[in-house]
Amino acid sequence: MDIAKINYHYHKLMPRPLRTKNLFKNVDVKIDEFFGSSPPAVFVGSRLKYPKVNVGILAPTNKIKDAWLYDAERYWAENDYNIQDIVNFRSNLVNSRFMTSVKGNHRFLDIVQELGMGIKDVDVEISLKKKISLKIDFDRFNSPQGPRAPLLKARLAENVRIPKKIDRVVDDSDLKANEGLRYLSKSFDEEKLVKLLSLGLLGVKGNRKLVPTRWSITAVDDSLGKNMISRIKDFYFLNEHRLFFGKFMGNYYLILLIPGPFCFELFESYLPGSAWNPGKILKTAHDYEGVFGRTKYAFNTVGGYYATRLAVLEYLTRIKRQASVLVLRFETPEYWASLGVWVVRNACRKTLDTKYMEFSDRDRALNKMKEIAMSNLRIGVSGLINESKVINSLREQKRLFNYL
Repeated sequence: MDIAKINYHYHKLMPRPLRTKNLFKNVDVKIDEFFGSSPPAVFVGSRLKYPKVNVGILAPTNKIKDAWLYDAERYWAENDYNIQDIVNFRSNLVNSRFMTSVKGNHRFLDIVQELGMGIKDVDVEISLKKKISLKIDFDRFNSPQGPRAPLLKARLAENVRIPKKIDRVVDDSDLKANEGLRYLSKSFDEEKLVKLLSLGLLGVKGNRKLVPTRWSITAVDDSLGKNMISRIKDFYFLNEHRLFFGKFMGNYYLILLIPGPFCFELFESYLPGSAWNPGKILKTAHDYEGVFGRTKYAFNTVGGYYATRLAVLEYLTRIKRQASVLVLRFETPEYWASLGVWVVRNACRKTLDTKYMEFSDRDRALNKMKEIAMSNLRIGVSGLINESKVINSLREQKRLFNYL
């Protein structure tokens, strides 16, 4: 078994760690150096004018048992950690960063890249250019972060444990990024793939460059999704309509799989008072792709579109069936802090792990969607269904018996 899988299963079998608390809250202390355990975690920021980026090492200010847990999105989802837990985890990590170009010509880059390739906690010594206050940088729209400061010195205090498969792909100077992602996805989840892509470790040597983490997340979801779509189109159509309903961290999902060729549609509804809608009026975003795929970025639902699609494609690949897909997402006030696209991806996975409702008739399935949305969220979805391109195209689609 691959070392990454051993490590992941080891974590899953461990006694569940206690809930963390925020280490920095109400602490009136300033520091400019520390010795901590990185999960390992890194971050490439996108706020500078391209091609400049900020590259950071994320680590708490001291050695912590189970440091891996501070950057374990899929584990958080599978074990139902709550929003405050995640805020505490992320806020405890100091972002010790440096500025460089996307071509990566900084003296600290080798350290960060080695750290990003690892799968086990790594002790790091950090010196900062200025003292920082141990306070939270947090608002309702951005992912929570601990303090940030320019890096003066960095040293790995131990050897980084790098799996052979990752080492092999990084050393392959002729392997395209998409091919590397496809190969590594068999052994590692998207969290690791995002780190490798964002740190400029994948692709043909001469073309490699740093990619902001936010962009890397969508690029990985999109790349893995397209690879799955090409295989799914060879599968037989689903025999029945399957309707799933689930939730995670205040995000509720209705996912309808309809017998037919693969096409995908996502409606996102942001209820007043939720993380992305502080106003008093319900807001909705929508994106769609037909049987020939998309030619433009999903500007309305952005990264959530590709994350949702990936979770659905994983399910279709698992059951070896093809289907037309309609997804309704409802972000409620229960989701009071924006934690990142990983919430969307894993909320869909959890929804698709629930027991589905089966229908032989599409209209009965759609009526059940309406009933569930109204009874659980007090929201009418008839308007969304009437606007659905997936539903309308299926209704207009001619069947063979129409010509007999």
